[in-house]
Amino acid sequence: MKIQSNRNPEFASTSVAGASKFLTAAAVLMLPALALSGQPAALAKADRPDKTSPQETAAQTEVRIDKRTPAYWRVTFDNPPFNIFGPETIPQFEKVVSEIENDPNLKVVVFDSAVRGFFLTHYNFTPPFAESTGLPSGPTGLHPLPDMLVRISKSPVVSISLIRGRATGVGSELALASDMRFASREKAILSQWEVGAGLVPGGGPMARLPRLMGRGRALEVLLGSDDVNGDLAEKYGYVNRSLPDSELDGFVDALATRISGFDRQAIADTKRLVDFASLPSDPEIGAGWDAFITSVLRPSTQAKIGKLMKMGLQTSADVEARLGHYTQTLADK
Repeated sequence: MKIQSNRNPEFASTSVAGASKFLTAAAVLMLPALALSGQPAALAKADRPDKTSPQETAAQTEVRIDKRTPAYWRVTFDNPPFNIFGPETIPQFEKVVSEIENDPNLKVVVFDSAVRGFFLTHYNFTPPFAESTGLPSGPTGLHPLPDMLVRISKSPVVSISLIRGRATGVGSELALASDMRFASREKAILSQWEVGAGLVPGGGPMARLPRLMGRGRALEVLLGSDDVNGDLAEKYGYVNRSLPDSELDGFVDALATRISGFDRQAIADTKRLVDFASLPSDPEIGAGWDAFITSVLRPSTQAKIGKLMKMGLQTSADVEARLGHYTQTLADK
Protein backbone atom coordinates (compact mmCIF):
# COMPACT_ATOMS: atom_id res chain seq x y z
CA MET A 1 0.00 0.00 0.00
CA LYS A 2 1.42 3.38 -0.99
CA ILE A 3 1.23 6.18 1.55
CA GLN A 4 1.16 9.72 0.16
CA SER A 5 3.18 12.01 2.39
CA ASN A 6 1.02 15.03 1.58
CA ARG A 7 -2.15 13.39 2.81
CA ASN A 8 -3.68 13.82 6.23
CA PRO A 9 -1.34 11.93 8.65
CA GLU A 10 -4.29 10.66 10.69
CA PHE A 11 -5.94 9.27 7.55
CA ALA A 12 -2.67 7.68 6.45
CA SER A 13 -2.19 6.05 9.83
CA THR A 14 -5.74 4.68 9.78
CA SER A 15 -5.27 3.34 6.27
CA VAL A 16 -2.06 1.59 7.26
CA ALA A 17 -3.78 0.07 10.29
CA GLY A 18 -6.66 -1.25 8.16
CA ALA A 19 -4.34 -2.79 5.62
CA SER A 20 -2.23 -4.32 8.37
CA LYS A 21 -5.25 -6.01 9.96
CA PHE A 22 -6.30 -7.61 6.68
CA LEU A 23 -2.82 -8.70 5.64
CA THR A 24 -1.87 -9.95 9.08
CA ALA A 25 -4.94 -12.17 9.29
CA ALA A 26 -4.22 -13.69 5.90
CA ALA A 27 -0.54 -14.26 6.56
CA VAL A 28 -1.01 -15.62 10.05
CA LEU A 29 -3.32 -18.32 8.73
CA MET A 30 -0.60 -19.43 6.30
CA LEU A 31 2.42 -19.35 8.59
CA PRO A 32 2.07 -22.80 10.18
CA ALA A 33 2.05 -24.39 6.74
CA LEU A 34 4.95 -22.16 5.71
CA ALA A 35 7.06 -23.21 8.66
CA LEU A 36 6.49 -26.93 8.28
CA SER A 37 6.30 -27.17 4.49
CA GLY A 38 8.15 -30.19 3.22
CA GLN A 39 8.83 -31.63 6.67
CA PRO A 40 7.57 -35.07 7.64
CA ALA A 41 4.91 -34.76 10.33
CA ALA A 42 6.83 -36.87 12.83
CA LEU A 43 10.02 -34.85 12.34
CA ALA A 44 8.18 -31.57 12.70
CA LYS A 45 6.61 -32.72 15.95
CA ALA A 46 9.86 -34.09 17.33
CA ASP A 47 11.87 -31.02 16.42
CA ARG A 48 9.56 -28.50 18.06
CA PRO A 49 10.57 -27.03 21.41
CA ASP A 50 9.08 -28.66 24.49
CA LYS A 51 6.53 -25.85 24.84
CA THR A 52 4.06 -27.10 22.22
CA SER A 53 0.88 -26.98 24.25
CA PRO A 54 -1.03 -23.67 24.05
CA GLN A 55 -1.84 -24.01 27.73
CA GLU A 56 1.81 -24.54 28.63
CA THR A 57 2.93 -21.72 26.34
CA ALA A 58 0.38 -19.30 27.74
CA ALA A 59 1.43 -20.16 31.32
CA GLN A 60 5.12 -19.51 30.79
CA THR A 61 6.39 -16.09 31.75
CA GLU A 62 8.72 -14.98 28.96
CA VAL A 63 9.06 -11.35 30.07
CA ARG A 64 9.56 -10.29 33.67
CA ILE A 65 10.07 -6.99 35.47
CA ASP A 66 12.61 -6.33 38.22
CA LYS A 67 11.67 -3.05 39.88
CA ARG A 68 15.08 -2.17 41.27
CA THR A 69 13.83 1.19 42.49
CA PRO A 70 10.58 3.03 41.85
CA ALA A 71 12.41 5.02 39.14
CA TYR A 72 14.53 2.25 37.56
CA TRP A 73 13.30 -1.10 36.20
CA ARG A 74 14.91 -4.03 34.41
CA VAL A 75 12.77 -5.91 31.86
CA THR A 76 14.25 -9.33 31.18
CA PHE A 77 13.46 -11.73 28.33
CA ASP A 78 13.61 -15.35 29.44
CA ASN A 79 12.40 -17.80 26.80
CA PRO A 80 15.11 -20.46 26.42
CA PRO A 81 16.77 -21.84 24.46
CA PHE A 82 16.87 -18.97 21.92
CA ASN A 83 14.63 -16.16 23.24
CA ILE A 84 12.37 -16.43 20.21
CA PHE A 85 9.54 -13.88 20.19
CA GLY A 86 6.25 -15.71 19.58
CA PRO A 87 2.55 -14.87 19.51
CA GLU A 88 2.30 -15.73 23.19
CA THR A 89 4.94 -13.07 23.92
CA ILE A 90 2.84 -10.25 22.48
CA PRO A 91 0.23 -9.97 25.28
CA GLN A 92 2.93 -10.44 27.91
CA PHE A 93 5.07 -7.68 26.46
CA GLU A 94 2.07 -5.43 25.91
CA LYS A 95 1.34 -5.57 29.65
CA VAL A 96 4.93 -4.56 30.35
CA VAL A 97 4.78 -1.66 27.87
CA SER A 98 1.51 -0.49 29.44
CA GLU A 99 3.08 -0.59 32.91
CA ILE A 100 6.03 1.44 31.62
CA GLU A 101 3.68 4.05 30.16
CA ASN A 102 1.45 4.33 33.20
CA ASP A 103 3.77 4.26 36.20
CA PRO A 104 4.12 7.86 37.46
CA ASN A 105 7.45 7.22 39.19
CA LEU A 106 9.34 5.34 36.49
CA LYS A 107 12.14 7.19 34.70
CA VAL A 108 14.41 4.51 33.17
CA VAL A 109 13.90 0.95 31.91
CA VAL A 110 16.66 -1.41 30.78
CA PHE A 111 15.88 -4.36 28.49
CA ASP A 112 18.14 -7.39 28.94
CA SER A 113 18.16 -11.18 28.68
CA ALA A 114 18.42 -14.16 30.99
CA VAL A 115 19.19 -16.56 28.11
CA ARG A 116 22.87 -17.13 27.46
CA GLY A 117 23.89 -16.16 23.94
CA PHE A 118 20.59 -14.55 22.94
CA PHE A 119 19.24 -11.08 23.70
CA LEU A 120 16.03 -11.50 21.68
CA THR A 121 15.62 -13.15 18.29
CA HIS A 122 13.15 -13.48 15.45
CA TYR A 123 9.44 -14.26 15.36
CA ASN A 124 8.36 -17.84 16.08
CA PHE A 125 7.32 -19.71 12.92
CA THR A 126 6.22 -23.03 14.43
CA PRO A 127 3.25 -22.67 16.83
CA PRO A 128 -0.32 -22.31 15.61
CA PHE A 129 -0.97 -18.63 15.02
CA ALA A 130 -4.77 -18.56 15.02
CA GLU A 131 -4.76 -16.58 18.26
CA SER A 132 -2.75 -13.81 16.60
CA THR A 133 -5.56 -13.01 14.17
CA GLY A 134 -7.76 -11.96 17.10
CA LEU A 135 -5.29 -9.53 18.59
CA PRO A 136 -6.62 -5.98 18.36
CA SER A 137 -4.54 -3.12 17.03
CA GLY A 138 -2.68 -1.16 19.64
CA PRO A 139 -3.32 2.46 20.66
CA THR A 140 -1.33 3.71 17.64
CA GLY A 141 -3.60 1.80 15.26
CA LEU A 142 -0.71 -0.45 14.26
CA HIS A 143 -0.38 -4.21 14.68
CA PRO A 144 0.58 -4.99 18.31
CA LEU A 145 4.27 -5.63 17.59
CA PRO A 146 5.13 -2.39 15.77
CA ASP A 147 2.64 -0.63 18.04
CA MET A 148 4.62 -1.59 21.14
CA LEU A 149 7.91 -0.55 19.57
CA VAL A 150 6.49 2.86 18.64
CA ARG A 151 5.12 3.33 22.15
CA ILE A 152 8.48 2.49 23.72
CA SER A 153 10.17 5.11 21.54
CA LYS A 154 7.59 7.79 22.38
CA SER A 155 7.25 7.01 26.07
CA PRO A 156 8.53 9.70 28.46
CA VAL A 157 10.50 6.90 30.14
CA VAL A 158 14.10 6.45 28.98
CA SER A 159 14.67 3.01 27.42
CA ILE A 160 18.05 1.26 27.18
CA SER A 161 18.83 -2.07 25.51
CA LEU A 162 21.68 -4.05 27.08
CA ILE A 163 22.72 -6.43 24.30
CA ARG A 164 24.62 -9.57 25.20
CA GLY A 165 24.21 -12.34 22.62
CA ARG A 166 22.15 -12.22 19.42
CA ALA A 167 19.69 -9.42 18.71
CA THR A 168 18.11 -10.79 15.53
CA GLY A 169 14.97 -9.54 13.80
CA VAL A 170 12.60 -8.56 16.61
CA GLY A 171 15.57 -8.22 18.96
CA SER A 172 17.31 -5.76 16.66
CA GLU A 173 14.03 -3.89 16.18
CA LEU A 174 13.50 -3.56 19.93
CA ALA A 175 17.05 -2.27 20.30
CA LEU A 176 16.44 0.27 17.53
CA ALA A 177 13.19 1.39 19.17
CA SER A 178 15.03 1.95 22.46
CA ASP A 179 16.51 5.34 23.24
CA MET A 180 19.99 3.90 23.76
CA ARG A 181 21.78 0.65 22.95
CA PHE A 182 24.91 -0.76 24.59
CA ALA A 183 26.53 -3.98 23.39
CA SER A 184 29.00 -6.56 24.63
CA ARG A 185 32.16 -6.24 22.53
CA GLU A 186 32.78 -9.98 22.62
CA LYS A 187 29.26 -11.42 22.72
CA ALA A 188 26.81 -9.09 20.96
CA ILE A 189 25.59 -9.88 17.44
CA LEU A 190 22.94 -7.72 15.75
CA SER A 191 21.24 -8.55 12.48
CA GLN A 192 18.29 -7.90 10.26
CA TRP A 193 18.36 -11.30 8.57
CA GLU A 194 15.01 -11.13 6.79
CA VAL A 195 15.98 -10.21 3.21
CA GLY A 196 18.22 -13.28 3.10
CA ALA A 197 15.08 -15.40 3.59
CA GLY A 198 12.94 -13.43 1.12
CA LEU A 199 11.24 -11.39 3.85
CA VAL A 200 10.97 -7.65 4.41
CA PRO A 201 11.72 -6.65 8.03
CA GLY A 202 8.49 -5.68 9.77
CA GLY A 203 9.43 -3.89 13.00
CA GLY A 204 10.60 -0.59 11.56
CA PRO A 205 14.34 -0.93 10.80
CA MET A 206 13.99 0.65 7.34
CA ALA A 207 12.66 3.78 9.05
CA ARG A 208 15.06 3.78 12.00
CA LEU A 209 18.44 2.57 10.69
CA PRO A 210 19.02 5.36 8.10
CA ARG A 211 18.42 7.94 10.83
CA LEU A 212 21.12 6.31 12.95
CA MET A 213 23.82 5.35 10.46
CA GLY A 214 22.97 6.91 7.09
CA ARG A 215 21.40 5.42 3.98
CA GLY A 216 24.36 3.45 2.65
CA ARG A 217 25.20 1.66 5.88
CA ALA A 218 21.53 1.00 6.58
CA LEU A 219 21.18 -0.68 3.19
CA GLU A 220 24.34 -2.69 3.86
CA VAL A 221 22.86 -4.01 7.10
CA LEU A 222 19.38 -4.65 5.67
CA LEU A 223 20.27 -6.06 2.26
CA GLY A 224 23.46 -7.82 3.36
CA SER A 225 21.38 -9.65 6.00
CA ASP A 226 24.58 -10.59 7.78
CA ASP A 227 25.74 -10.60 11.39
CA VAL A 228 27.13 -7.36 12.83
CA ASN A 229 29.41 -7.70 15.84
CA GLY A 230 29.64 -5.25 18.71
CA ASP A 231 32.62 -3.26 17.44
CA LEU A 232 31.21 -2.77 13.93
CA ALA A 233 27.80 -1.93 15.41
CA GLU A 234 29.44 0.87 17.40
CA LYS A 235 31.37 2.14 14.37
CA TYR A 236 28.21 2.24 12.25
CA GLY A 237 26.03 3.83 14.93
CA TYR A 238 23.87 0.71 15.31
CA VAL A 239 24.62 0.95 19.06
CA ASN A 240 25.83 3.80 21.26
CA ARG A 241 28.89 1.91 22.45
CA SER A 242 30.34 -1.56 22.57
CA LEU A 243 32.08 -2.33 25.84
CA PRO A 244 34.14 -5.23 27.15
CA ASP A 245 31.66 -7.83 28.32
CA SER A 246 32.98 -7.65 31.88
CA GLU A 247 32.18 -3.89 31.97
CA LEU A 248 28.81 -3.89 30.20
CA ASP A 249 26.50 -4.50 33.16
CA GLY A 250 28.27 -2.06 35.43
CA PHE A 251 28.26 0.70 32.82
CA VAL A 252 24.58 0.34 31.93
CA ASP A 253 23.53 0.05 35.56
CA ALA A 254 25.50 3.16 36.51
CA LEU A 255 24.04 5.18 33.62
CA ALA A 256 20.48 4.03 34.33
CA THR A 257 20.88 4.78 38.03
CA ARG A 258 22.31 8.23 37.28
CA ILE A 259 19.45 9.16 34.93
CA SER A 260 16.85 7.77 37.34
CA GLY A 261 17.96 10.31 39.92
CA PHE A 262 17.15 13.31 37.72
CA ASP A 263 13.90 15.26 37.45
CA ARG A 264 11.22 13.23 35.67
CA GLN A 265 9.63 16.17 33.87
CA ALA A 266 12.99 17.44 32.62
CA ILE A 267 13.77 13.96 31.30
CA ALA A 268 10.38 13.66 29.60
CA ASP A 269 10.50 17.12 28.01
CA THR A 270 14.04 16.64 26.73
CA LYS A 271 13.24 13.25 25.27
CA ARG A 272 10.05 14.58 23.64
CA LEU A 273 11.99 17.28 21.82
CA VAL A 274 14.64 14.81 20.65
CA ASP A 275 11.85 12.49 19.48
CA PHE A 276 10.32 15.32 17.47
CA ALA A 277 13.60 15.77 15.60
CA SER A 278 14.50 12.12 15.10
CA LEU A 279 11.68 9.56 15.23
CA PRO A 280 9.97 8.16 12.10
CA SER A 281 6.24 8.72 11.70
CA ASP A 282 3.73 5.98 12.50
CA PRO A 283 2.78 5.58 8.80
CA GLU A 284 6.44 4.85 8.00
CA ILE A 285 6.45 2.04 10.56
CA GLY A 286 3.06 0.78 9.37
CA ALA A 287 4.18 0.66 5.74
CA GLY A 288 7.12 -1.54 6.77
CA TRP A 289 4.79 -3.93 8.59
CA ASP A 290 2.54 -4.20 5.53
CA ALA A 291 5.58 -4.96 3.36
CA PHE A 292 6.62 -7.68 5.80
CA ILE A 293 3.20 -9.35 5.69
CA THR A 294 3.11 -9.15 1.89
CA SER A 295 6.55 -10.78 1.72
CA VAL A 296 5.42 -13.65 3.95
CA LEU A 297 2.73 -14.56 1.40
CA ARG A 298 5.16 -15.00 -1.50
CA PRO A 299 5.70 -18.67 -2.50
CA SER A 300 9.44 -18.05 -2.87
CA THR A 301 9.62 -16.80 0.71
CA GLN A 302 7.61 -19.73 2.00
CA ALA A 303 10.03 -22.09 0.26
CA LYS A 304 13.06 -20.38 1.81
CA ILE A 305 11.63 -20.38 5.32
CA GLY A 306 10.76 -24.06 4.83
CA LYS A 307 14.40 -24.77 3.89
CA LEU A 308 15.65 -22.91 6.96
CA MET A 309 13.28 -24.92 9.14
CA LYS A 310 14.67 -28.14 7.69
CA MET A 311 18.20 -26.93 8.43
CA GLY A 312 17.22 -26.37 12.06
CA LEU A 313 15.81 -22.87 12.43
CA GLN A 314 14.40 -22.66 15.98
CA THR A 315 15.75 -26.12 16.91
CA SER A 316 19.48 -26.01 16.19
CA ALA A 317 21.80 -23.87 18.29
CA ASP A 318 24.23 -23.67 15.38
CA VAL A 319 21.61 -22.34 12.96
CA GLU A 320 20.35 -19.76 15.44
CA ALA A 321 23.89 -18.69 16.35
CA ARG A 322 25.02 -18.43 12.69
CA LEU A 323 21.85 -17.31 10.98
CA GLY A 324 23.76 -15.03 8.62
CA HIS A 325 25.68 -18.03 7.30
CA TYR A 326 22.60 -20.18 6.82
CA THR A 327 20.55 -17.49 5.05
CA GLN A 328 23.43 -17.09 2.60
CA THR A 329 22.95 -20.73 1.56
CA LEU A 330 19.46 -19.76 0.31
CA ALA A 331 20.84 -17.27 -2.22
CA ASP A 332 20.30 -17.94 -5.91
CA LYS A 333 23.40 -19.42 -7.51
